[in-house]
Amino acid sequence: MFDRFSGYQPQLLSVLRIVTGLLFVSHGTAKVLGFPAMDGLPAPGLSLAGLSGPLELLFGALFLIGLFTRPVAFLAAGFCAVGYWTVHGMQSPFPLVNGGETIVLYCFVFLYFAAAGAGPWSVDAAMRKKG
Repeated sequence: MFDRFSGYQPQLLSVLRIVTGLLFVSHGTAKVLGFPAMDGLPAPGLSLAGLSGPLELLFGALFLIGLFTRPVAFLAAGFCAVGYWTVHGMQSPFPLVNGGETIVLYCFVFLYFAAAGAGPWSVDAAMRKKG
């Protein structure tokens, strides 16, 4: 029954990248622009959140459109790993306890995309077709 969906694997890879990029961008917009509004955000410029916000915007936007996906995903995975251990891991090593489930998931999704690439609906794929 599920073999029927395997033909859509490349497109669903692109959908996963787009949704992940949109969600990651929203972390950056909350920290930098205060949108969507959250307590304590936008973050002060020299705080950890203030410094991470622009990177989340940049990585998220590039990842969303699928431009330089593999290197961006690799850098974003490292960024998330550092973020986990400097913010969440200090409270407890267990993501369920320290509230770090989301950043751990981002880390491994980005790591997957560093290996898998952007999928067919991406700027990377369009540039490959032209070149």
